[in-house]
Amino acid sequence: MNLGFNAQNANVNFQGRYNLSNYAGCLKGGAIGDALGWPIEFRRISEIQKKYGKDGIQDLIIKSTGKAEITDDTQMTMFTADGLIKSALKKLNLNEMPDMKRVFKSYKLWLDAQFGKIQQKNEGWINDIKEMHIQRAPGNTCMSAIANGVPGSISKPINNSAGCGGVMRVAPAGLMYKDNPELAFKVGAECAALTHGHPRGYLPAGVLSEMIAHIVNGKNVEDAVNETLKTLKTYKGHEPVTALMEKAQKLAKSDVTPSEAIKELGEGWVGDEAIAISTYCALKEPKDFTKAVKMAVNHSGDSDSTGAILGNILGAELGIEKLPAKWVKNVELSEELGQLAKDLYVKPQDIEAAVVRYPY
Repeated sequence: MNLGFNAQNANVNFQGRYNLSNYAGCLKGGAIGDALGWPIEFRRISEIQKKYGKDGIQDLIIKSTGKAEITDDTQMTMFTADGLIKSALKKLNLNEMPDMKRVFKSYKLWLDAQFGKIQQKNEGWINDIKEMHIQRAPGNTCMSAIANGVPGSISKPINNSAGCGGVMRVAPAGLMYKDNPELAFKVGAECAALTHGHPRGYLPAGVLSEMIAHIVNGKNVEDAVNETLKTLKTYKGHEPVTALMEKAQKLAKSDVTPSEAIKELGEGWVGDEAIAISTYCALKEPKDFTKAVKMAVNHSGDSDSTGAILGNILGAELGIEKLPAKWVKNVELSEELGQLAKDLYVKPQDIEAAVVRYPY
């Protein structure tokens, strides 16, 4: 599939400070973690081990389509990027907050696609991807908040939800706002606050976004966590999130077994648990994507979301070449995610056929 990207016309140097490989690794790594965890989401670890063996699930489950299915986590990640890119094309200024109503509109496109509503024409290429129109266990909070039609924000929360549906979708904020990691934090948190009104729901999204911004700027995971914690502590209601993140850091340096460490951090249904589990796994196995992602999904809890978040973090750290080639090939929407990585990598005005593909 040719989606119209031409590197020679993009006015960008791929050998520069920001490596396209890390962008592709971030998005495709997230999809791989999402797909690996999807078959065991909602299952207790005892059930997982009974079905897949003592080490749990070890490989992607290939469906009749020849691909391993992604879930709403990856779908919403792509729609987050859609909204951020459309806002950026309108403003052409990545030094200030995007138009969150534009991001909310993209989430509305996702919701409409999930329920087969007649699609508005000329809303862009992501909205036209057929896999976006298949329900993959969409979260109740995301659906109800978007259906309500009123965007939430940090200053005006629309509910008290602390679920992980905010954090699992915001990796594009870290990629797009890489030059200003503290702004990336705010953008990610506000993207989550559109639907999740509790600090434990939106602050973890800020954490993920800033971490990714630091990582694609050259920091390792450990340094990215340390820098991001400084920003986190400036936000009201940060204490539970900070406590779990610091616990994840300590556990990663301890002799506690990964299975026990993850138990101590939670199950991932809540935003701060999801980011803490994923961060722990990235810190524990910072050079081995395969080990880390298996660790991130094989637990009792929200396996696809913790897998997706871990995949975003460590994929950004290691780059696409260090992800298992078989998984990159076999995960659903791999080519589309590669195109999206290119679109986030260049300046908004340098995206090929931007007005057609991201009409704003």
